[in-house]
Amino acid sequence: MAYIGNMKVGPLVSRLRGGMPKIGIRPAIDGRRKGVRESLEAQTMGMAKAASELIGANLRHSNGLPVECVIADTCIGGAAEAAMCAAKFEAEGVGVSLTVTPCWCYGAETMDMTPMVPKAVWGFNGTERPGAVYLAAVLAGHTQKGLPAFGIYGRDVQDADDTSIPEDVQEKILRFARAGIAAATMRGKTYLSMGSCSMGIAGSLVEPAFFEDFLGMRCVSVDMTEFIRRVNENIYDPEEYKRAMAWTKKNCKEGEDFNTPDQRKSAAEKDAVWEYVVKMTIIARDLMVGNPRLAELGFGEEALGHNAIASGFQGQRQWTDHMPNGDFMETILNSSFDWNGIREAFVCATENDALNGVAMLFGHLLTGRAQGFSDVRTFWSPEAVKRAAGHELSGLGANGLIHLINSGSTSMDATGQQECCGKPAMKHFWDITPEEVGRCLDATEWCAAISEYFRGGGFSSRFLSKAGMPITMSRVNLVKGLGPVLQIAEGYTFELPREIHDKLDLRTNPSWPTTWFAPNLTGKGAFKDVYSVMANWGANHGAFSYGHIGADLITLASMLRIPVCMHNVGEDDIFRPSAWASFGMEKEGSDYRACKNFGPAYK
Repeated sequence: MAYIGNMKVGPLVSRLRGGMPKIGIRPAIDGRRKGVRESLEAQTMGMAKAASELIGANLRHSNGLPVECVIADTCIGGAAEAAMCAAKFEAEGVGVSLTVTPCWCYGAETMDMTPMVPKAVWGFNGTERPGAVYLAAVLAGHTQKGLPAFGIYGRDVQDADDTSIPEDVQEKILRFARAGIAAATMRGKTYLSMGSCSMGIAGSLVEPAFFEDFLGMRCVSVDMTEFIRRVNENIYDPEEYKRAMAWTKKNCKEGEDFNTPDQRKSAAEKDAVWEYVVKMTIIARDLMVGNPRLAELGFGEEALGHNAIASGFQGQRQWTDHMPNGDFMETILNSSFDWNGIREAFVCATENDALNGVAMLFGHLLTGRAQGFSDVRTFWSPEAVKRAAGHELSGLGANGLIHLINSGSTSMDATGQQECCGKPAMKHFWDITPEEVGRCLDATEWCAAISEYFRGGGFSSRFLSKAGMPITMSRVNLVKGLGPVLQIAEGYTFELPREIHDKLDLRTNPSWPTTWFAPNLTGKGAFKDVYSVMANWGANHGAFSYGHIGADLITLASMLRIPVCMHNVGEDDIFRPSAWASFGMEKEGSDYRACKNFGPAYK
């Protein structure tokens, strides 16, 4: 096992400026006194407390800290109490709103009118009071006023004294809350472009209007020469650099150099490259979130960072034709650990593909896990594998595979060397053990950059993801005249016998990491077969997250008014605002029409 020193999970902290959004719970009630309201107070507030306990026990922010709930001081029976609740929520930093009630209420007086805050209403399914009637009425009010809300209504009737939350209601509350926290967390944060457009990739032509209107974020750009300035002027923590170099030498083993002998760098040249890429990693992190140590060294402006929740590095070609590539930097940032210990993964997109970076960000905020970034490189049909390698695909890969591979930026978590219930996993960083970090490092080797691609050198991670991990691949694309769309493909990682993998891998670039992906098929549309998944993918890159999170992505996309153009999520798991039902009977067409009608979440 690789040496990992005293590695442990670091303190759970928010490394971004601004408070973490909270979930506000609004207990709505029938305001009529002298018998009606009094009979409902305990039940209504009990629902609010039960929802708060459910969320608190199950949800964390991506930094590992618990999601906090704020309950209104009183039940809300009319406009005055609604205003009191709104004032409290504003003071407490509430970014997501859940209204709960067991009864009829005066909808227009009790509804949440706060703009730009995701909203849901849970109406208790009981016969004693018309909670379902209020739910329908207030959802109609939300739709009429252009403030779409998610409706939560249990399938089975409960008794009035039943304080439990049914499983189907729990699922919807948590799905709404996860997506709502993700949306609220992005608001006010930064996407940092380190460089600009990479090799004409449209996704790295960052569109500020998309980030501002749909995500509530700002865009900041720094030139890649900022790395040179900080290296030359020693604008980094020298003590951390020494520690980082020692950790890297002990843990990051060099792999095979696939360059031709005349193109290989000398040992001394490689040592210099290692020193540079470690400095690049520290500098990129400091650019994103700042570093108070820099202020102590006399660099007050640089110490602040850019409050970047996600970033991208251009690299090719202006940088990499002369300087070491960003592969090591991106891999370390995207992983759940480095020389400082086990910590929350960063989101850093290769080639500054900001749209793939957004997909990575969605996955990270929804799951709290490290994300993968890959080229959606090749579809290998069973026939092609048989011809090229003499191997018969079977099991999950029987219908063919998609080769996910990129120049080293995918998280080392994607090795699958972490375990959950005895199976390969990409875990929450707060659950990762030092032993699992060691296995991830042992499973990764670092190959010298291929000079044809990267004249300035560098090192790319090389590993093979273990089989059987449930993953969700996603991608945001921008369409002229339409705007953003989201693609989703759930499936599993697959593992070929090593000799078969090598035969296929050597046909492309064997110095990069591979994840073999077997998407779940539905037999129709874009998921008719694996070839159709590949043929319908909208760009050269895709992000992937551990777990089947397509339903959560669909809910989040509806909050942001981003239609989903491709997915293989079961229809019963699709959860969007109730207003979407007013835009036609076909779910995906109505999604497009609703998103267009209500417009971007922050415009």
